[in-house]
Amino acid sequence: MAEIKMAAQVIDVHKDYVLKGGITVRALRGVSIDFPEGDFVAIMGTSGSGKSTLLNLLGCLDRCSSGKYILAGQDVSQLSDDELSEIRCRYLGFIFQSYNLIAQLTVVENIELPLYYQGNTSKEAKEHCLALAEMVGLKERLDHRPFQLSGGQQQRVAIARALVNNPRVILADEPTGNLDSATGEEIMQLLEALNAAGKTIIMVTHEPDIAARAHRTLRMRDGKLEQHTPTGALA
Repeated sequence: MAEIKMAAQVIDVHKDYVLKGGITVRALRGVSIDFPEGDFVAIMGTSGSGKSTLLNLLGCLDRCSSGKYILAGQDVSQLSDDELSEIRCRYLGFIFQSYNLIAQLTVVENIELPLYYQGNTSKEAKEHCLALAEMVGLKERLDHRPFQLSGGQQQRVAIARALVNNPRVILADEPTGNLDSATGEEIMQLLEALNAAGKTIIMVTHEPDIAARAHRTLRMRDGKLEQHTPTGALA
């Protein structure tokens, strides 16, 4: 049997926050999860369960208090801020519920933004962004600004932006949360196509029907992994 390659692993991860007055909130309590390459995982849980904290750690937007986080074979738990920023750019793409687009920028400019921050303004980079806009169905909207787009179109811009650095792992935080059911279906079909093309997708959602589209569902409760339910292709 071929060895399963891991896109990411968290090993006995704890995350504590110290509030005013010295009160400690234990957001994650010994969480261990493997994410094989090509996985499609839904993370569910009530408010305060730890799912958003886990996604932030996976996205290198926060650090664990103890334990290890292995991304693309590298322990990123002790990396410097600059090193974390670099690994985010190389390996991770982010899709947010609120899209996080820049209102003053056009569709193609929003897609280009990560490359712009890296100083990559080459002709090839521009062509790459145009190709991504076409891939997500926005070829006719390149010069539109976010306020001229529907919610589904804005989320498509966010997905194209997430893909601009060809990440191995896509982290999606409630990607259909602000969309009607028909538009949410379109976004899920797009995510499924990306997964079928080899992208690892880790998605937080509170919607059971959306979670059911993933290969498996992880349920968080009180900072712990409460349940692991295979739901599809990796079952």
